[in-house]
Amino acid sequence: MVGSVHMNGSVHGANGTEERLDELRRLLGKSEGDLLKIVSVGAGAWGSVFAALLQDAYGHFREKVQIRIWRRPGRTVDRSTAEHLFEVINSREDVLRRLIRRCAYLKYVEARLGDRTLYADEILKDGFCLNMIETPLCPLKVVTNLQEAVWDADIVVNGVPSTETREVFEEISKYWKERISVPVIISLAKGIEASLDPIPRIITPTQMISSATGVPTENILYLGGPNIASEIYNKEYANARICGSNKWRKPLAKFLRQPHFIVWDNSDLVTHEVMGGLKNVYAIGAGMVAALTNESATSKSVYFAHCTSEMIFITHLLTEQPEKLAGPLLADTYVTLLKGRNAWYGQMLAKGELSPDMGDSIKGKGMIQGISAVGAFFELLSQPSLSVQHPEENKQVAPAELCPILKRLYRILIKRELPVRDILQALRDETMNDPRERIEMAQSHAFYRPSLLGKP
Repeated sequence: MVGSVHMNGSVHGANGTEERLDELRRLLGKSEGDLLKIVSVGAGAWGSVFAALLQDAYGHFREKVQIRIWRRPGRTVDRSTAEHLFEVINSREDVLRRLIRRCAYLKYVEARLGDRTLYADEILKDGFCLNMIETPLCPLKVVTNLQEAVWDADIVVNGVPSTETREVFEEISKYWKERISVPVIISLAKGIEASLDPIPRIITPTQMISSATGVPTENILYLGGPNIASEIYNKEYANARICGSNKWRKPLAKFLRQPHFIVWDNSDLVTHEVMGGLKNVYAIGAGMVAALTNESATSKSVYFAHCTSEMIFITHLLTEQPEKLAGPLLADTYVTLLKGRNAWYGQMLAKGELSPDMGDSIKGKGMIQGISAVGAFFELLSQPSLSVQHPEENKQVAPAELCPILKRLYRILIKRELPVRDILQALRDETMNDPRERIEMAQSHAFYRPSLLGKP
């Protein structure tokens, strides 16, 4: 155990920061005076926090590493957000002093008075993420030109939502046609696409990136875990897994590890990536149930029993050894139900403060990735070619027919043919099987479909 922990870097502690940086530089073939260039593509909450963590840990080694973040230009900060931002600044003496010292405070005063328009890339330079105003970060080096950001980057962090990953990396590929060295890519995106032709299968963000750029899968990794971005930056104890090839996952786990942010490594890239998308599906429903039942502990526990049984059922379709995923999946689900944006979105729908017609990009929260995941999982698991034996009726049915919560969420969020309140019917249906039976059925039958993850 000590050896394993040592491999992930904890033995070095804070005093080993420069040594970890030097070790990664050597692995990437960087000579003295040649900067290790790291760029985070996308400035949502997690992408911004990830860049800020690296900047805090390594940014002072200016002759060895350059850490930057790209976001699209032109996004304005509305008046109400500017007013709230001004309150946040004045409530934090350290932030207030920093802005005054950098001669940056006056523009926030002017924005508060309505005399100036602020831009998202402008405030990000001062450490304010538009999706996470209440958690000031360290100042960041912001680039708004994508070509400038990525063309010679050694490590690229994918911080854009899964729904935008393909488009952004297809553009990036245009700028990499002439490059000789192959970059390392760390994807933070949680979500999937469904490909139904010629055979039904899941496409994950890392697969989108490889397809768009031609970067070999050996150089693409996924990092995820049961965490909330703002809490990680505030040094709440957290852990994550970086998944991918042995060549890169162990040195990167060591490089990313901090006293309050423990990074383990795992070889099972695609399955962990898919699980990160799956829990978002059920988090939306959990938020709905919580709001519709006035935070009833009993109703929430009933929902949790049914949704976990569906997730376990689905993991048996996706992997030969689903028991290895039980802990990470439940932990990630738990934290998302407690404080994640997908559960929050479900609550806002149930309270009538949002509606499905407003789309999946929400002011102050960013992309609600669970919405597209609902559509992808349901459409995929509705394919007749994946049919399984019904536990009571002597016939073959599509897997989605055995997932009543997933089916209701699809009809509410994607088809928009049922009201939000109808999610409760999925819990109160007297004909519904005991969730234990769904788990037993999954465990007692050979449900594994390797083709779903593109395996032979």
